[in-house]
Amino acid sequence: MKKIVVTRHKVGDFDTWLKGHQDRLDLFGPAISDLKTFQDVDDPNSVVLVMELTDMDKFKAILNDPSTEVLKTKHTVLDPITVSMQVES
Repeated sequence: MKKIVVTRHKVGDFDTWLKGHQDRLDLFGPAISDLKTFQDVDDPNSVVLVMELTDMDKFKAILNDPSTEVLKTKHTVLDPITVSMQVES
């Protein structure tokens, strides 16, 4: 079952981060079917990704994989990364 997940974090340089879009698609591809990118209106270095997950376990594994740190550094991603899940009411 697909789930919608929202991630929010800051970046050191938005233009550098934005150029890494294909890297994000490649990285998260095994766990997602859709990815939308947003930038905060009031803080250009605050970004949000809305993803449709096909596999939550793979997604968590990707986030926690030490090799992901290389891409985070390359694309100026700053911790913490907040992950929120859609709630069915």
